[in-house]
Amino acid sequence: MHDLIATTALGTASPRVDHHGPVTLSEVPGIALASIAARHGGERTTVLAIRRMIGPTAPKAGHWAGAGVIAFWTGPDQWMLEAPYDSEEFLFERAIQEVKGKASVTEQTGAWCRFDLRGANLAAIMERLCPINMTTFNAGSATRSSIDHLGCFVLCRAEDHISILGPRSCAEALHRSLLIAIRAAF
Repeated sequence: MHDLIATTALGTASPRVDHHGPVTLSEVPGIALASIAARHGGERTTVLAIRRMIGPTAPKAGHWAGAGVIAFWTGPDQWMLEAPYDSEEFLFERAIQEVKGKASVTEQTGAWCRFDLRGANLAAIMERLCPINMTTFNAGSATRSSIDHLGCFVLCRAEDHISILGPRSCAEALHRSLLIAIRAAF
């Protein structure tokens, strides 16, 4: 029998947390992810399915919405669902049931890593990383952007809380880029 040990995207048994100046950078494992893309003719059913899962209606371009389960817009008639893995281990299966064959659902949990920035003046960090207009990027905003040549999703959860989802296969490179930007800003 194998003795398998779960590790975070950075390869450790517990999430990494870095502090520098007024900012904390935290690795956030334990999230379930699933993408949803409405099929031709299934747009309305897909939006209603997302609404049943997150509460509010499916977010428009450039936004995220929800509480326990959130959705963020990734393209025309496309969203990513995110939830704590402990409470939504079967997010993918639940999404398949909700869309009733009117959308394509893809399990994304193992493909992405998440890092959270918390603290004051996060714009100083983000402006060094990517071309997001931080004067208009406020709570509820979400976008896809390139960070150090990696396609990432960036969500503003609050004025002092930004989440960055990047490819899990590049977690160490993304983490390093975030640390460099934090140290440059503060």
